[in-house]
Amino acid sequence: MQLRYNYRAYPDASQRRALAQAFGCARVVWNDCLRDRKQAHAAGLPYVKSAELSRLRITQAKRTAERAWLADVSAVVLQQSLRDLDAAYKNFFDSLKGKREGRKAGPPRYKSKKDTRQSVRLNTNAFSLQSDGTVYVAKVGNLKAKWSRQLPAAPTSLTVTKDSCGRYFLSFVVDTEPDILPGVESDAGIDLGLSAFAILSDGSRIDSPRFLRRAEKKLKRLQRELSRKTKGSKNRARARIKVARQHAKVADRRRDFHHKASTQIIRDNQAVYVEDLTVSGLGRTRLAKSVHDAGWSAFVGMLEYKAARHGRTFAKVDRAFPSSQVCSACGFRDGPKPLHVRKWTCSACGTVHDRDHNAARNVLFEGRRIVATGRVETLNACGAPVRRAHVPAQRVEAGSPRKGQTTQAGIPGL
Repeated sequence: MQLRYNYRAYPDASQRRALAQAFGCARVVWNDCLRDRKQAHAAGLPYVKSAELSRLRITQAKRTAERAWLADVSAVVLQQSLRDLDAAYKNFFDSLKGKREGRKAGPPRYKSKKDTRQSVRLNTNAFSLQSDGTVYVAKVGNLKAKWSRQLPAAPTSLTVTKDSCGRYFLSFVVDTEPDILPGVESDAGIDLGLSAFAILSDGSRIDSPRFLRRAEKKLKRLQRELSRKTKGSKNRARARIKVARQHAKVADRRRDFHHKASTQIIRDNQAVYVEDLTVSGLGRTRLAKSVHDAGWSAFVGMLEYKAARHGRTFAKVDRAFPSSQVCSACGFRDGPKPLHVRKWTCSACGTVHDRDHNAARNVLFEGRRIVATGRVETLNACGAPVRRAHVPAQRVEAGSPRKGQTTQAGIPGL
């Protein structure tokens, strides 16, 4: 399986200028090739092949006075920009034909030099890892990197990125074998929420850190200072970077929290089940800021790929499943309840339920049923899809953990 490892890079002044030139050349090649294909489509001409674009917009363009500076950067950067454009078109065409899962991909768009985020991609012909801990990038030099952890294998590609607040990152793609963890007896159903980030079926509760809400006061002050600066001035550019850095801190803290919580859940449970929420729909409601602050989609994505990497079972329960309406003790459907109802009593068996804990238990039962009926595929140690036959679990009294489990107050950091 392929994994991506990110490291912070610290280029010097000359290397930053070289990277800025590489960013600009890659952007120009993308826009020139995209323009040729758009013009051919508007004129009713056939789709322009990549080989023709490479000859016209890279090889021959370097010999002209208008594009002679394309020769100052590595040719790999220019070719990879064209390949990225091909990948964008493929995703667009696959979406039109229904071959691509998830949200529909739109057609490729032009890139602007005003974008605060820039990146270039390189293959193994244009970069190498040095013995002194630096990373050599063709026509840029040896970049200093902060190695927070070792790469498990030799990287197959490198993406150099500059984010909106001026930080540089090296992103390596590595082919590795799955790291199968020892088997455990427990399974977990997860109910995601806003008052608490996640409630597990065994009663564990992960409190919501609300990183954006905690940083709002400082962000408002920085945004006011930015709005008072003259457009185009150096003071406005410095104020914009301050705002971007504060947003980057919020995003980094949220990502770190997601990684620690998801890793702990995957280590402690053999199977993990979560409800398939409509995050894009909830992001258009009055709860939009809190929903985006929680970052449910990123967290579920981490659970999914970590389960595949470590040999765990992962499944999503359909969003239409009434997890908050069904009694987890007797299975009676007690009807819908407004959000302000946090505890309720089953009218059939009289069990008193915490709304979120009951929903997590129902997600666990439904997830086990989905896996038992063969409607979900998991990965074996070699990465191949296999079907696991799980015996449906017997329902126990609500609130009573199974033998060998204990109720936790939260998930500790790793």
